[in-house]
Amino acid sequence: MVSSDFIEGIGLIAGLLGIIAWLPQLQKVWIQKLHEGISIPTILIICVALVLWTIYGILVDSFAIIFANITAGGCVLSVALRVVQLRKNEKLSE
Repeated sequence: MVSSDFIEGIGLIAGLLGIIAWLPQLQKVWIQKLHEGISIPTILIICVALVLWTIYGILVDSFAIIFANITAGGCVLSVALRVVQLRKNEKLSE
């Protein structure tokens, strides 16, 4: 039988990869100040999914799921807030 520590380790690695996947989007909107092609409705759906996964992680007492989804949620919200800010500033300068 596989140990629970090994299973949590796999979850942490998967979660970290999910977080790393958001780094290009963070760079795109925060450093390059580009927002084209980023869908706010999609981002909001992802946020809802992450909240539900976090609740699930709490219910099954999985640190990996809780940590990964809270951290990914922070990345996603950061992208969403910056996109909204960039689009607002773009409309004001028109």
